[in-house]
Amino acid sequence: MHLRGEAFTPAQKARNFSYYEALTVRDSSLSACTQAVLAAETFHLELAYDYLTEAALMDLEDLEHNTRDGLHAASLAGTWIALVPGLAGLRDHDGTLAFAPRLPAGITRLAITLSVRGRRLRVEITPGTTSYRLLDGGPLRLLHDGTPFTVTCTHPVIRPTTATPEPTGGAPTQPRGRAPAHRRPRP
Repeated sequence: MHLRGEAFTPAQKARNFSYYEALTVRDSSLSACTQAVLAAETFHLELAYDYLTEAALMDLEDLEHNTRDGLHAASLAGTWIALVPGLAGLRDHDGTLAFAPRLPAGITRLAITLSVRGRRLRVEITPGTTSYRLLDGGPLRLLHDGTPFTVTCTHPVIRPTTATPEPTGGAPTQPRGRAPAHRRPRP
């Protein structure tokens, strides 16, 4: 549903996410990031935040009690997946980059720089606005929440970060003892 998202309706994604969430035990370091992407896409932003945190802290907090054997490189990349395709909503629609940014409460800014066909694109997301700035190269056509626009080096394009609707169908459940840990404030 993440990589071939256009093959599913939003209702199908929500239904499938809820179904698989109840079955998935996340015994892979790659599970949390993928679940973060679908949680964000189906508007379960607090759950997406919990999965993002799990991916990011896999080694820092030795969640699987095996960091002594080496880093989970895939989970490190998974943190990027949870942030960029997850919260920034980055997708490739037939060669056009599309963004559907969503920030859970507690994250006040997400800034990324991407290399896109020889150009550098800076995207900054806050709860109120999303700014697109082309740092170099010729014009670039993008989508923001399904609406096309073109960004150039001359002027940034600023769009509202769409308010996130409440998810339909209530909060998904996980198998007994497999819910992600809720993030906690850092000292």
